[in-house]
Amino acid sequence: MKTRQILIKRLSLLLVLSFVLILSGCSTFPGWMSSSGASREQIQQSHTAESVEGIQLIDVNNELAQQLAAAKVLDRFTDVYPTEVASDYIVNPGDVIEVSVWEAQPAMLFGAVVLDPQAGATTTRVVTFPEQMVTLNGTITMPFAGRVPVLGRTTQQIETDIVKRLTGKANLPQVLVRIIQNNTANVTVVGEVNQSTRMPLTPKGERLLDALAAGGGVNQPINRMAIQLSRDNHTATMPLDVVIREPQQNIVLKPGDVITALFQPLSFSVLGATGKNEEIFFEAQGISLAQALARSGGLIDNRADARGVFVFRFEDASLVTSGSAIEDAIRGTVPVVYQVDLRDPTSFFTIQNFPVQNRDVIYVANSPAAEFEKFMRLLMVTLNPAVTANRTLLLP
Repeated sequence: MKTRQILIKRLSLLLVLSFVLILSGCSTFPGWMSSSGASREQIQQSHTAESVEGIQLIDVNNELAQQLAAAKVLDRFTDVYPTEVASDYIVNPGDVIEVSVWEAQPAMLFGAVVLDPQAGATTTRVVTFPEQMVTLNGTITMPFAGRVPVLGRTTQQIETDIVKRLTGKANLPQVLVRIIQNNTANVTVVGEVNQSTRMPLTPKGERLLDALAAGGGVNQPINRMAIQLSRDNHTATMPLDVVIREPQQNIVLKPGDVITALFQPLSFSVLGATGKNEEIFFEAQGISLAQALARSGGLIDNRADARGVFVFRFEDASLVTSGSAIEDAIRGTVPVVYQVDLRDPTSFFTIQNFPVQNRDVIYVANSPAAEFEKFMRLLMVTLNPAVTANRTLLLP
């Protein structure tokens, strides 16, 4: 009986010592415990560790959120390209044009008088010359007018010039110039459209959405599409649904414009104590952190640490001003961890301005209470066999 009591005391002492050693050997809770990720304290401490040197931990406030939101806003087409109204078509080398000339009676320069059996002699005579392609030096050839320069001119200007050249040779000449084939004033439509095409421009003044319609429309959801417009040495990109929603962004096109329809499957990954852990796609126009948390099911009440909401991102180096400078930027970006404390009521205004960008990782840490509860359950599972053995030993 005495030996049995000694054994029971030693077993109880061993369990107590094990419990003390476990708690004293960890800063928060044992590292071998299962977890969805690091705790808030571990993340706050780790950004200064040698293994992750250079990662900046930045607290998110309203000023920072507005600064990032302003930096992420895409240029508007009206800001990049001056607003222009449609103008008359300008002739360029390669265009095919047709010239017709009318003369009053007696028409002797371009032909004889034509008799109408019912009306008699006509009062005017029209001659239509064969179609001509504008040469590289920008001229066409006209009988009795010679080589007529047409490069950079409108049809009205060409008509006026030919009339001047024929005055004194033809009787009251009148001239009509038509563009038969437009080979130079075109825009190119490529990308995620049903059919890539070259759309000719007219004096009507075709606009951006006209070009997309000429290409058969986009073949992806509108809210996942962006439109890139390249003109001269400038390129700008805007979400398609913004162009549709803001008519002033549906700008007039110019010859040589290249319109590219871009499919942008933007996404972020959400991990930790949220309603669901998965990759979530979002619209080309972007979303806020508040929207991202809502789409992930929000924070789990009995697990989440509301003070430990983190956004892991490779941020544009020019936007990171806090912390020490990082010399080795990766493609112009630096690793940054943004921290949000949702226990502060004002943070709910802040996260409405904080923009989520492509490939962000949003992580919500477990609360210390949840970790403690998990540890206690493991401890009870461990102690239960010992308690059972203790009761068995106490039996007579």
